[in-house]
Amino acid sequence: MNINVQFSVYIEPQDKRRIDLYLSHIFPYFSRLYINQLLGNGSIQVNNKPVEIEKRLRLRDIIDIQFATEKYYLDGENMPLEIIFNTLDFVVISKDPGINTHSFPGQYGKTGTLLNAILYHYGEECNISGIERPGIIHRLDKDTSGLIIIAKNSRAMQPLQAKIAKKEIRKLYYAVVVGIIWETEGIIESYIGYDANDHTRMTTKNPIEPKLAKTKYKLLQHIDNKYSLLEIELFTGRTHQIRVHLADMGYPILGDKVYGNPEINIEVASRYGITRQWLHARQLMFELFWVDYDFVAPLKTDLKSILEENWIPIN
Repeated sequence: MNINVQFSVYIEPQDKRRIDLYLSHIFPYFSRLYINQLLGNGSIQVNNKPVEIEKRLRLRDIIDIQFATEKYYLDGENMPLEIIFNTLDFVVISKDPGINTHSFPGQYGKTGTLLNAILYHYGEECNISGIERPGIIHRLDKDTSGLIIIAKNSRAMQPLQAKIAKKEIRKLYYAVVVGIIWETEGIIESYIGYDANDHTRMTTKNPIEPKLAKTKYKLLQHIDNKYSLLEIELFTGRTHQIRVHLADMGYPILGDKVYGNPEINIEVASRYGITRQWLHARQLMFELFWVDYDFVAPLKTDLKSILEENWIPIN
């Protein structure tokens, strides 16, 4: 897909700015590399002539640009999506369990991901730095369901990434853990990193490449005198953070195959049909382009059984 843009330049006579620097200034959502590629392949012309990167602009120069959108390396796949909200700039999706957020190395790493589904449904609407692709702002574990934000363009991706980095996107989760927690709320703070003996696991005990992680929990309900329903708020975004922190407390997430209790996992799989970690990204709150957003994702069907059987009315 190609988009043609033509405009006249107004700069101060004494400025004589280089064209790549000028275009980087007026198109901040495109990388300098992308602009230089357009200059190199003749997609940018000044006064109907191709120019070099070092070209210095003059008053009343006319610039023609043909923005070429490249295809992403993944293919779209017709997979169902639970759409919570959709705009020209971003889409909010409630991810199903069992789906990786993005591709990963290996024979099967480029199919069946959330990115494949988004490319099918929204690929032609998405353009990140000249590539027809969606932008992953944050991620969820494969077996964690719930809310995830996908940027459709560089205009949205850059500020959303900045908000994630600055902890300006508030994220709340629901989790059911093994055991009865009596404290109404608390904060867990520790360093998390890779387990030296198993790089598929994270740990707080002598971790490799440790990073500080902070998690807040709030008790919502006791279930069957065995389990606790919690609301979790993340203040940092470390891999497996919620799962590791709760397991370290002695309250592993129900159904967690990595950090959980195997015997209880078998029990709840038989009684309630829970075959993955009972963890759901429930709510996202943030401001973008002077608009405040507050999204809530209903629970997935497989998580509802334990609540319904114990008469706990949460959607």
